[in-house]
Amino acid sequence: MQKREFLKKLGLLTAGGAIAGSFRPAAATVLSHSARAKKEIGLQIYSLGRELTEDVPNGLKRIADIGYSTIELAGYRNRKMGDYSPEEYRKLAEDAGLKITGSHVNPPVRKITKANLGEVTDFWKVAVEDHVKFGVKTLVQPMMPAIENHDDVAVVCESFNKAGEIAKNAGIKWGYHNHHMEFERIATEEQKASQSNPWMPVGDVIYDLFLNGTDPNKVFFEMDVYWTVMGSNDPLEYFEKYPDRFPVLHIKDRSILGQSGMMNFPNIFKKAYENGLNEFYVELEGIRDPNMTQFEGVKACFEYLNNAPFVK
Repeated sequence: MQKREFLKKLGLLTAGGAIAGSFRPAAATVLSHSARAKKEIGLQIYSLGRELTEDVPNGLKRIADIGYSTIELAGYRNRKMGDYSPEEYRKLAEDAGLKITGSHVNPPVRKITKANLGEVTDFWKVAVEDHVKFGVKTLVQPMMPAIENHDDVAVVCESFNKAGEIAKNAGIKWGYHNHHMEFERIATEEQKASQSNPWMPVGDVIYDLFLNGTDPNKVFFEMDVYWTVMGSNDPLEYFEKYPDRFPVLHIKDRSILGQSGMMNFPNIFKKAYENGLNEFYVELEGIRDPNMTQFEGVKACFEYLNNAPFVK
């Protein structure tokens, strides 16, 4: 099925891009600081790249001045954020008026096996210890491990559960963030042999195997709604099927929020709130306007959400 037809089928794309003013510029009227502060909106700082890392103290202040109140970290390595210890980075954020509530961290290996499971578990022990100092509520693995078969999935789920237990014991929730690859399928030999139509997908969706193979009391899922759609899936169907697994979301579009006409953010937020949404973060991976900076882009995203009647 053509991607456009798939999106129409989901109700994520409508004739004329009528959903929530999809083709209207996302940047609305200039708001006062007090008006901006009425909604708590988070930012994944990966969105800013070098525009932030080249001057972290002033960059964090610019994030707060836009109106964001919380941030999710990206870039933790060697027990630091760039040149800063966890305590130093937390102070910079607090001095700027921001709360560090989440962080994205990948383990040191892409292929998790029985042989290196102990190494990965030890890594999470150290990462959790450091993230207690950052003051985060959530710690998230943002990249899919290498998966070739169901045995790989079983080991990965074991690793997720161990990480979740370590984090839970420290008062932090541990989660997993998706891209589009998780919606690919892996098939057993029996499933392949039973395939009658070569054009029909066969096997199990990796994302579903992760959801079903992990302990809900230890592992949550931070759905990236844009990558879920790019994986030819409807976020609302997952919210319906697994209502308690998505307390945190990444809110993303092809570029600036609300401009592509392909993301039904009103329905996404409505259902997420019904399920008990705790937090969400804007993520802006790229801007199609060469004359716009990333800071200008995340400002436009903030204003879109802060003006949106469907965001509490």
